[in-house]
Amino acid sequence: MNRHVTRARKGRFAMVIAGTVAASVALAGCGGGSTAEPEESAAAAEIDTDAIIEAGISYSLNGSFDPMIASGAVTVAANWHVFEGLVDLDPVTKKPYAALAADLPTKVDDTTYEIDLRADATFHNGDPVTADDVVFSYGRVLDPASGSLFTTYIDFIDTVTAVDDDTVRITTDYPYSLINDRLGIVKIVPKAVVEADPEAFGANPVGSGPYALVSATPEDKIVFERYDDYNGPRPALAAGMNWNLLADASARVTAMSTGTIQAMEDVPYIDVDALASSADVESVQSFGLLFMMFNTDVAPFDDVRVRQALFYALDMDKIIETGLLGNATAATSFLPETYPNYHEASTVYTYDPEKAESLLEEAGVEDLAITLLTTDTGWVKEIAPLVKESLDAVGVKTTLDIGQSASMYEKVDSGDYTVAVAPGDPSVFGSDPDLLMNWWYGDNVWTNTRTNWSDTEDYALLRELLGTAIQQEGDAQQETWNEAFDLLSDQAVLYPLLHRKLPTAWSSQELVGFQPVPTTGLSFLDVGVAAK
Repeated sequence: MNRHVTRARKGRFAMVIAGTVAASVALAGCGGGSTAEPEESAAAAEIDTDAIIEAGISYSLNGSFDPMIASGAVTVAANWHVFEGLVDLDPVTKKPYAALAADLPTKVDDTTYEIDLRADATFHNGDPVTADDVVFSYGRVLDPASGSLFTTYIDFIDTVTAVDDDTVRITTDYPYSLINDRLGIVKIVPKAVVEADPEAFGANPVGSGPYALVSATPEDKIVFERYDDYNGPRPALAAGMNWNLLADASARVTAMSTGTIQAMEDVPYIDVDALASSADVESVQSFGLLFMMFNTDVAPFDDVRVRQALFYALDMDKIIETGLLGNATAATSFLPETYPNYHEASTVYTYDPEKAESLLEEAGVEDLAITLLTTDTGWVKEIAPLVKESLDAVGVKTTLDIGQSASMYEKVDSGDYTVAVAPGDPSVFGSDPDLLMNWWYGDNVWTNTRTNWSDTEDYALLRELLGTAIQQEGDAQQETWNEAFDLLSDQAVLYPLLHRKLPTAWSSQELVGFQPVPTTGLSFLDVGVAAK
């Protein structure tokens, strides 16, 4: 008898008996993106496998490591090394590869896939990874009662079935072209450990990845050690890692320039040139954006002309060059130009103060005064006065309200705001257009209560476009996404101002195989310390 889990229609799961497995055929083009094996590891002779990688991390450690709920910058990046999905996205290239799966999924029919697990894979406690663990891992994320942030990103899955101890079958509600890009949303966890004490598991995670977490101390460091019994495609090339939690930017720069650490994330823009004299520094174009959003329940921001006017008013070249020292790209679409699915939007908000004033006049708006909410994130705080300057210049009297992110969203969620500017980057979870658009434009808090856009005809059209696109492939899918990109740009309810570049520093003399990632975090998969 085979075990399986069915997506709950009323918030629960049922164990049922599965039928005979149909004969399978080779998977052909089931992924929305290209697939690739991880980069070839550097020759063993170049690497000291007994060395420890020292890294400088900029973000604070908070929240659980449990991959069902982990969403913090530090915990997500740590989990790249501790856990595996069946198919994972390479943190650098964002291309899918078989991780806990022995190979990419085999397509049985348009809505059925079979996946063999990697032979002899084990968790860090020595327990074998079984199909039951896979069924459990998917089941808890799919359960609406779990509170998982990721439930909506795999809700195309109907059932996950254990065919035998080493094989699972996944069925989908409809043909789904992005399955290889999405399976890694779920990390496989040991059922027995999680069920015994979920809270303890969140603090002391047990995965099947190349590194095991030893300890995690806020405001100090996270310690990892190599998992010697790992038998997957990306073995640890160091004996361990120390992730030094250095929220103070000057402390990170000092540690990097003196050789205390071998890599650091989030190099302050002002320090890029100086640090480049003693380390490798690269600014990678990311999806990470700064967006402007409106409460469309409040006049005059229910008028698209007013929303567009504020976008046209912003001198983005000055904002980027002055506030970010050139480390960003002005948005010309929802996606940055470096993304494979990029399409220049039908409305591109070039700096045009005359058009901004004309749109405000056309909408009958005079003497507009706003309180602009934004966060005190370092680089955002540098930009905020420049945004105010542009808006003031077209007659929109702007008062800045800069606060911690939690404080800002408390005001937003209470409805006590009209316009907000904030950063965001869900690409750490995946980079396909459907995931990225659904982060802000799904049936969720962003559309229902933050922008109050969900009851409009334009939003209904967007949902129709996204629903159509996920069942398409190739050019037809891209054309439908293009329509969605155009709609988002035209309506300007929540829309990017810019896409950031992320400066990372490392020592290529000390680290072999290191590459910066286009998101927050550092990846040390396939990275080792050079032998001396």
